[in-house]
Amino acid sequence: MFGMSTATLPKRRRFRRISPFLWYVSQAEEAANHYVSIFENSRVLSKTHYEEQGAKFTGRTPGSVMTVNFELDGQAFVALNGGPHDPFNDAISLSVSCRTQAEIDHYWDRLSEGGRIVQCGWLKDRFGVSWQIVPAELDRLLSLPDPSASVRVMKALYGMVKLDLAELRRAAKG
Repeated sequence: MFGMSTATLPKRRRFRRISPFLWYVSQAEEAANHYVSIFENSRVLSKTHYEEQGAKFTGRTPGSVMTVNFELDGQAFVALNGGPHDPFNDAISLSVSCRTQAEIDHYWDRLSEGGRIVQCGWLKDRFGVSWQIVPAELDRLLSLPDPSASVRVMKALYGMVKLDLAELRRAAKG
């Protein structure tokens, strides 16, 4: 099996070596449920709870949620109620690749609810997680053979908050 592509395995049997692990103060379950409500093919898989000793060590209530394992469109995540020690920052963001403007609008609107809109397709959700909502074809538009097209696309991108796919395509054409 070593070296074999996981694309040939049924989805339920795929081994995921790397999964994002998100540290929340105390909203892991709320965040996981919120994200699952936004993305298709998503679900909460399992939860663990603080037992007596762990709760005492962390200042949590015994029986309260410790971790939530969930999937967003097939990508595994773990959310931890770890406390206020390490707040989210922009050093890591989750990028959502969108095929249409309708997808961009959907994810932008839902993830920015109660959060903070930034620029160039970036936002922070109400839990403090940074997201990039981008067209799937952005890399292609930025790497067109004509260097002036890439410059026009970047200039258009820098002027946007939520990305406008039609405008980026127009910029590429000149």
